[in-house]
Amino acid sequence: APGSDTYKGWLFKWTNYLKGYQRRWFVLSNGLLSYYRTQAEMAHTCRGTINLSTAHIDTEDSCNIVLSNGGRTYHLKANSEVERQRWVTALELAKAKAIRMRNNQSDDSGDEEPASQSDKSELHGTLKTLSSKLEDLSTCNDLIAKHGAALQRSLSELENLKLPAESGEKIKAVNERATLFRITSNAMINACRDFLDLAETHSRKWQRALQYEREQRIRLEETIEQLAKQHNSLERACRGAPGLSSSSTGVTSTAKGDVPSAKGEASDEDEETEYFDAMEDAPAFITVTADPKHHRRSGSNLSGASEGHPEDWNLEDSVFESSNQSSYNESTCKDLLPKKRRRTRIPDKPNYSLNLWSIMKNCIGKELSKIPMPVNFNEPLSMLQRLTEDLEYHELLDKAVKCESSTEQMCFVAAFSVSSYSTTVHRTAKPFNPLLGETYELDRLEEFGFRSLCEQVSHHPPAAAHHVYSKRGWTLWQEITIASKFRGKYLSIMPLGAIHLEFHSSGNHYVWRKVTSTVHNIIVGKLWIDQSGEIEIVNHKSKDKCQLKFTPYSYFSRDVPRKVTGVVSDANGKAHYVMSGTWDEKMECSKIVHSSHGSTSTEGKQKTVYQTLSPKVLWKKYPLPENAENMYFFSDLALTLNEPEERVAPTDSRLRPDQRLMESGRWDEANVEKQRLEEKQRAVRRRREAEAVEALEEGKDYEGYIPLWFERKVDAVTGELICVYKGGYWEAKDKQDWSSCPDIF
Repeated sequence: APGSDTYKGWLFKWTNYLKGYQRRWFVLSNGLLSYYRTQAEMAHTCRGTINLSTAHIDTEDSCNIVLSNGGRTYHLKANSEVERQRWVTALELAKAKAIRMRNNQSDDSGDEEPASQSDKSELHGTLKTLSSKLEDLSTCNDLIAKHGAALQRSLSELENLKLPAESGEKIKAVNERATLFRITSNAMINACRDFLDLAETHSRKWQRALQYEREQRIRLEETIEQLAKQHNSLERACRGAPGLSSSSTGVTSTAKGDVPSAKGEASDEDEETEYFDAMEDAPAFITVTADPKHHRRSGSNLSGASEGHPEDWNLEDSVFESSNQSSYNESTCKDLLPKKRRRTRIPDKPNYSLNLWSIMKNCIGKELSKIPMPVNFNEPLSMLQRLTEDLEYHELLDKAVKCESSTEQMCFVAAFSVSSYSTTVHRTAKPFNPLLGETYELDRLEEFGFRSLCEQVSHHPPAAAHHVYSKRGWTLWQEITIASKFRGKYLSIMPLGAIHLEFHSSGNHYVWRKVTSTVHNIIVGKLWIDQSGEIEIVNHKSKDKCQLKFTPYSYFSRDVPRKVTGVVSDANGKAHYVMSGTWDEKMECSKIVHSSHGSTSTEGKQKTVYQTLSPKVLWKKYPLPENAENMYFFSDLALTLNEPEERVAPTDSRLRPDQRLMESGRWDEANVEKQRLEEKQRAVRRRREAEAVEALEEGKDYEGYIPLWFERKVDAVTGELICVYKGGYWEAKDKQDWSSCPDIF
């Protein structure tokens, strides 16, 4: 039953847009909801678990359930509304019980030095108080019985008197009620006596159980302290060893079977990267650095070595070495000055006070894009411009074009996918939601060899299409839908949609998806942002893969904050490179020269040990400009994104008046202008809805909004319906023919 300690059953769980909902076996026990692909898997493999004590339970419609806890979200569907209600009841009861247990544990977590004796005295004191109260009740019972008997005698005497018939009936009714009252009071006294007897019977049992748990906790604390000391000793011993040293990329965890196959038997969980349910099955390994002198062959380059002979490695002639020494050296990158001088600062951010709670308290549980917010929460850039910021480290792709090996090229693509998050570490402000039909261009063809175009192709849900062409040999395109939920304490931002990257000469076609971003301390405390989940990058031509894991921040973890690790493997599942670093600082790559299976863990899973050469820095974050803290923590590129330019389309984000006013520090005027633009967009939407109703009544087809520079097509690689660039924008810019652009500002 839903109210029992354990509740089990089948539910449908959302995986991705390709496979939709998949049937899973769910088990609710001890405040934890776990799921398995089959009932047989309960004995050995759990696919994911969510803690209900801190989870939010929501219902979308008659059959859907949404569970969210931090960066993890489960979208579930029941067969019927009745089944959904049973699960919701079970989940709510389990959550309430888990919260009670957590509160009880926190209440008992104080100073317990005089534990045993104080608890005994407290328990005896409680029993003594109960006994005293029971004696009082017994005294009251005797008095009630005494006075009740006297009352009945008096009533009996009244009955014997010669009174009218009506008075006799009333006296008889009063006598019956007095009898019932005496019976009830006796029952109450008996119940109190039984309770006291039961408490005395179980008091010794409770005391023994409490003492046992306390001793167990003390032993566990001592064991953890010993393990921490041993761990520190091992770290010092490894650092002092002459032959092998623990690499900075080292990761210790467990994985089942062969690591290059990423998730092994859990291939079904690859489809669920948007919600990061299977973090337990992420690639895990130990990395040690080998002596490069023993793994060197003259006349060989990295491309040849990485395709089948990982032990062959020529440091002087490799692309990684050149990237480390030239184009990815920070100072060298900054020496490549653009031909056109761009602005290097914007007006300082005004210091406006704002009552955050008065605005946020009515927004809990709503879609972020549907919440009317003042510009105080924004930064003076639109979402289209934030999307364009992914190109800040486009040099990584220019370097990847020169790679002859697909696995080598994959390393640069992986570093590029991580670099797009480097600007978010201090950027907790919200970008402007683009208006439907709004565009943004970034023409750096002469300076950096690429052109970028974004267009807002849908408003609800908000979706933006992006296309980048580089004359240096690559093309990137994507359609990103932002799903965001405000949960009171944190804000989850889930980008939905695939990113495509194709290299012109080799035809290598890479596809990956973004991880979930979480903004913490929305109401109280300092805002901070974290990235968590996994990115699987697939080369659909060579079938190479790279599995990257973004480790969520944990106060109790010894890992470096914002850590990212991963393995690059070929089509046969053979590991070639280890990726490591942080998403806010740098990414390194280490070539694998030998792999072996280490010892078996207590869970029966085997560790993989990779012996690698010294790591090469593929990407390093540029330092922020001077006074960045007063300029919304913008990078050098971000400072130029909203710089006014001539000849752009009338729908370009640079021409948006509320955004321009905010950048100038005129926030009150910006709020008024923002409301005007939003109301104008609502009027257009209402008119479009009326046209749709009119067309339906007349039996005609209504196409709805059609993007101007993009068109919807089924992607041949992923099978998804996405917006791709259909051409015409740059030609219209050359002719300055913007007659087809809508009036949105």
